[in-house]
Amino acid sequence: MNTPRGRRRLAVGDRVRVDGVGHIVIGVSGTRVRLADEAGTVRAVTVTELLSDARFELIDASVPEVARPEVGLEGLPADAVEEASWWEAHIVEVVYGLPPDAPAGARPNPQYDPERTSLTAREKAKAAELAAAGRSVAVSTLKHRRQRWETRGLAGLVDHRVAKRTSPTGRVDERVVAAMRQAIEEATEESSRTAGFAIWRTGEILAAAGITDMVPSQRTMYRLFDTLARGKHTTGSASTRRSLAGRPAGMFSTLPAAAPGELMQIDSTPLDVLVLLDDGVTGRVELTGMIDVATRVVPAAVLRPTTRSVDASVLLARSLTPEPMRPGWVEALSMARSVLPYDRLLSIDERLEHAAAKPVIIPDTIVIDHGSVFVSNNFRASCRHLGINIQPAHLASGAEKPHIERYFGSVGSLFCQFVSGYAGRNPDRRGRGIEDQPLWSMLELQELLDEWLIAFWLNRPHDGLRDPAHPGRAFSPNEKYAALVEAAGYVPVALGPEDYIELLPAQWRAVNAYGIKLNRRSYDSEALNPLRLQPSGVREKKDLWEVRHDPYDVSRIFVRGPDGWITVFWKHLDRVPVPFGELAWDHARRHLVADGRTATEEQIADAVAALLRRAHHGPEEQEKPKMSKRDRRVAARTKATTPTNTSPVGEQANGADTADAAEQAHGAAAEPAPASGPEDDDAPLAKVIPLGIFDPFAEADKRW
Repeated sequence: MNTPRGRRRLAVGDRVRVDGVGHIVIGVSGTRVRLADEAGTVRAVTVTELLSDARFELIDASVPEVARPEVGLEGLPADAVEEASWWEAHIVEVVYGLPPDAPAGARPNPQYDPERTSLTAREKAKAAELAAAGRSVAVSTLKHRRQRWETRGLAGLVDHRVAKRTSPTGRVDERVVAAMRQAIEEATEESSRTAGFAIWRTGEILAAAGITDMVPSQRTMYRLFDTLARGKHTTGSASTRRSLAGRPAGMFSTLPAAAPGELMQIDSTPLDVLVLLDDGVTGRVELTGMIDVATRVVPAAVLRPTTRSVDASVLLARSLTPEPMRPGWVEALSMARSVLPYDRLLSIDERLEHAAAKPVIIPDTIVIDHGSVFVSNNFRASCRHLGINIQPAHLASGAEKPHIERYFGSVGSLFCQFVSGYAGRNPDRRGRGIEDQPLWSMLELQELLDEWLIAFWLNRPHDGLRDPAHPGRAFSPNEKYAALVEAAGYVPVALGPEDYIELLPAQWRAVNAYGIKLNRRSYDSEALNPLRLQPSGVREKKDLWEVRHDPYDVSRIFVRGPDGWITVFWKHLDRVPVPFGELAWDHARRHLVADGRTATEEQIADAVAALLRRAHHGPEEQEKPKMSKRDRRVAARTKATTPTNTSPVGEQANGADTADAAEQAHGAAAEPAPASGPEDDDAPLAKVIPLGIFDPFAEADKRW
């Protein structure tokens, strides 16, 4: 241990160099020093003469031993510091003759005057004074305290027993400590148990090692458990315990990302909201999202009942394409009214003219976990097609992709809890009657999430996006994106139509005379005329044609022809609501009022507030009062005979039974509703055979 250097003293026996000649100090009297050189010549000089000589040098001066304090005064008890300060006042009087609080011009007492008495005499006088005051202390003890004060200052007067650091585990045997550490370590992957179980398990480990006589008392074991399990959630949440166990043990490090898309993270998690599934029952869906580390932009987030590799590829495709404005969205959410470099981006991609304020980011590297969705061949092939590097994280290490994990937490606290049907993040936080609330369908909730993402998340100042030169200034993801585009020279080129199609899942189908049938839907176009009933030439696929489809958009498919991709629309597209397009955009634009080019914070805040209120109230059609049996009978007949968003009968009629059911349903529609009165309120409801409601997502999940 290196000892810190203290004040140098010139004492008898020290070697010095004066005028370039070595001397030995043979005597010190007051301010005069007697020196002898190597020839034996003796000379007397004053201390002032030595210090003013530029060639004076201490060759071998005595350095007092300075002990290093074990702790600082900040970590000591207040009474111990007060006791040390009391001793310091008396020792200062012994050394200098006056106490620290003596007024200016005061003269020392005769027994403490350094000019009249020696240091030993002053120590004896102080010991006698303290003994007279009732504080008996030996002269040697006072001398030792004075020496410690001169070398270490106030810290030298603190009782070493108070300053000494004790072991956190006390005097418990190290073998018992090791056994309890093992028991706590075993509980990391297990279900949460009490401290009593950990103590019992510790005893079992000791017994297996043949140690039975070293187990402390029960109270000592509980105190030991509290010490060793601090910060590990051993008896708390199991998910939190696993997360803390997977956290790095050393200093946290980060991968710097200086440009949009340089480093992105992708993951999936269950959403904390109950939704109305396709079969009419309630359930939860999974949220899959991707976030850019440099800007915190979330290019896309999709909801699915169960995430598959196809969904991850489609999410990647949606992240690389502009987000169009949708009917009902306020003009403040458009890219033209945002802080994004709209004019520059529009010159690159004309599709951004009617796009929402969501940046398009091309990933360079994507950090994934070891989920089957992201390590699948489908997702890897999509990344290879776009030249994207994949960086797998370590197993069970959520700390290696903290940004996407934190985003999921923000979705739960900033969005999900405002939505009707919020179920809480775990069962003990769930209320009663959640299933009875008006629930959103998965598609409706997806629309709300997309709007919240653009209106709130991309415009919210993020604490992790602060200017290093001005830490008080926090940027929003859109502002950070605009700043990095200027600084890094990033040119965001959106995904082209052919690149988008290449990311979609592929199936192989024959081009029949009536077109192509995919998932019980018929698609046809005049562009298929040269391909009808013709082989594709791909023998490995039995001369079938490659067909790509988007599970989130069933209105069209894409067929790879000899000269490129052919877009083929659903034959019965006019029987269902038309997806968002130019007509819907023009209709929405006529109802929007644009006061200026840039959207104000008030407009964006109003849009977010309206979104959260709408999400909290739930869908309006589910807020109807309870109906009587008569009303329910009429509603059931009406729903069965005049359904909304139904598929054509021809699409459902795959057999004689289905055709008969359709005829009965149409017959019920033509038959007028019979008059009913109070006397038949209790009559049983007639058997109703409804038409099936077409659901593209349920169809996309099926395998044929």
